[in-house]
Amino acid sequence: MRRGVNRTAYEESWGWSHAWESCVLKQLFSSLRGTASESGSPRGGKMNVGTAHSEVNPNTRVMNSRGIWLSYVLAIGLLHVVLLSIPFVSVPVVWTLTNLIHNMGMYIFLHTVKGTPFETPDQGKARLLTHWEQMDYGVQFTASRKFLTITPIVLYFLTSFYTKYDQLHFILNTVSLMSVLIPKLPQLHGVRIFGINKY
Repeated sequence: MRRGVNRTAYEESWGWSHAWESCVLKQLFSSLRGTASESGSPRGGKMNVGTAHSEVNPNTRVMNSRGIWLSYVLAIGLLHVVLLSIPFVSVPVVWTLTNLIHNMGMYIFLHTVKGTPFETPDQGKARLLTHWEQMDYGVQFTASRKFLTITPIVLYFLTSFYTKYDQLHFILNTVSLMSVLIPKLPQLHGVRIFGINKY
């Protein structure tokens, strides 16, 4: 009998702590279940169905991705090496071509093409914005915007040096540089001069 009393006392103390633990666990699981049912995710986090990213508009953060700056610089270097491998083309012409091709690509992809290549749930807000205007949600002077502003300037200085400041090369490269720097000015954010590229 004494053994039964001890067992009962043990069971009672264990039962009380077990009941308390089960109560806490029930509250925890019910709160997690409520969060999961509200967000649509089994783990309680936000779930963006049908996409592989968590951004509403991936264009806003693409230039902040890991390794994108290095890839960008390596692509410019690869373009330069490919142009250098063309026979009968002088080094100054190759530098000018590298600069012109880079700036033309930058102008087209950052300042002419509008919208996103993704289906975004932003109610069409990005449809009338260029990639430059979408970057970093329109915040000016971020690290990626500074990088994309400094890169053509550095390339311009290198091109001017290797072309030995020849007048024709200098004019072409300066006009090319201005064509990618002027649209980056904060004063021209969302502005369409003479209605060009308005729609």
